Order: sequence, then structure tokens, then C-alpha cells
Amino acid sequence: MRPVSEPGTRRTAAAGVLRAARPRQWVKNVLVLAAPMAAGRLHEPEILVPTLYALVAFCLASSATYLVNDIVDLEEDRRHPVKRNRPIAAGVVSAPAALTLAVVLALLSVVAAWLASGETVALILSYLGLQVAYSLWLKHEPVLDLAVVAAGFLLRAVAGGVATDLPISQSFLLVAGFGSLYIVSGKRYSELHTLGSEVGTRRSLVRYSPTYLRFVWTMAGTATVVAYSLWAFEQSGDGGPAWHAVSIAPFVLGVLRYAADIDAGEAAEPEDIVWGDRVLQAVGVIWFVFVSLGVLNA
Repeated sequence: MRPVSEPGTRRTAAAGVLRAARPRQWVKNVLVLAAPMAAGRLHEPEILVPTLYALVAFCLASSATYLVNDIVDLEEDRRHPVKRNRPIAAGVVSAPAALTLAVVLALLSVVAAWLASGETVALILSYLGLQVAYSLWLKHEPVLDLAVVAAGFLLRAVAGGVATDLPISQSFLLVAGFGSLYIVSGKRYSELHTLGSEVGTRRSLVRYSPTYLRFVWTMAGTATVVAYSLWAFEQSGDGGPAWHAVSIAPFVLGVLRYAADIDAGEAAEPEDIVWGDRVLQAVGVIWFVFVSLGVLNA
């Protein structure tokens, strides 16, 4: 006879698997839409379909790498004041089951990337390889860990252009690259600010100082604003309403608002800020409206 609690146990395990895949962090993959949106062609079916395939591919691939990362960090996460509640560390999801799921998700991500384009497959494989190397080794190397995580954001940002064969401007790449470094260094600063260098699972954090990380996210934030301004002026052109140029104002406000979250040590989980900061969301909506108007009037 099966135990009465088995259905409840199954439901708990299923919920644990879903939490371990971290769907809340899929919001980062919205960056895949950036290049087609900036080109004003996301509404075209021949552009929208491969872009969505690329978006799905990155959602699946990112979940696969989160599972691998949690398996590698299993013992250290159990000693962490917050991460010990993660499903794998808490024992809700076993390591073998998580590894099996990670492999399945990785394979499905390659299939979704193939449906987008052959170049997207190469991009997803690069992302998977980079993130596995990060989980096994690079996350413990100062500076390299910042570069790898920022590269993950950058790959997302260029994926939409790669999947649709749309040209990507140099200024767009600068915005994506420095913006990624801004978010990642701010994340590390918040982790150090909140937990200190002696707590946590990242050995690289011990070798960072608040002063150094503040320098990095300040530099990256400044470069992001400058690069975005160059991109916006390029898009505005000589005639018609300069909506792209006007969008610089809410963009800068968004960067400054996020900097306040970093400085307060609240940016350790960027997706929580995206979902929870109503002011930042309002600024983002205003920015999106101006950019959309610029695209429509291009």
C-alpha cells in the first residue's frame, strides 16, 4: 500500500523542481528581444518567430545552468543563510534528478535554438559551455567571474540579432556590454555589502573590496549612459521628432535608481528589483514609450 502522503510528496518535489529552475530569473532573457525591438521589426512574423525561439532557448539553457550551479554548490549552499533553502540544498530535489533535468533542458534549448537559426545554436552552445565553466571554476576567480556573468547578459542581448540576421550596431553592443558589467558588479557589491567577504559560496568575493566593486559599477554605469546616448543620437537622425534622444532622460533615471539599490546593498538579486521596484518599473515604461515612438517614427 502506498503511503497517504505520497501525492503531497510528489507535489512538493514538483514545486521544488520548478523553483530550482528559477523561472523568476527568466526576466533576464527579455534581453533577447532588444535587437529586433531596437530595429523596429519585432512585429514582423519572419523576425518575431525566430526571436521567440531564441528567447525560449535561453530560458531553457539558463535553467539548465542554474541546476548545474546548484549541484556544484550543494554543500556550500547548505552553509549559506539564504541559499540553504534552495530545493537541491534543502534536499527537496535530489542531485541526480537535477542533473538529469539539466541535461534534458540543455538539449531542448539546442533544439529551440536550431529552430531559430544555425548561428543561434552556436550561441547557445557557447552560453552553456561558458556557464558550466563558470560553475566549476570561473566563479571563484576574481574579475573573471564578473566577465563571464556579464558575457551571459551580452550573449542574450545579441541573440535576437543573430537569430534574425539583423545587423547590430557598435553602440548597441557597447550598451549591452557595459550595461551587463554594471548589473553584475552591482550584484557583487550588494552581496559583499549584505553578507561580507567571509560569508557565502563565492571564494572570489573574499578578494573583492567594496571600494573596488564601487569603482567597477560606477565606471560601467557611466560607460552605459554614454554608449546609450550615442546610440540614441544615432537613431534620432536629422529630421522628425527626436524620441530616441528624449529617451535618454528616463534611461539615465533608471540607471540612477538602480544605482541607489546597489548602494543600499539590495541588488544581490537583480530580478527581485525588476519585479519589486515600482518606481523603476514606471521609469522603464516611460523609457519604453519614448523608444517605441522613436521606432514608429523612424
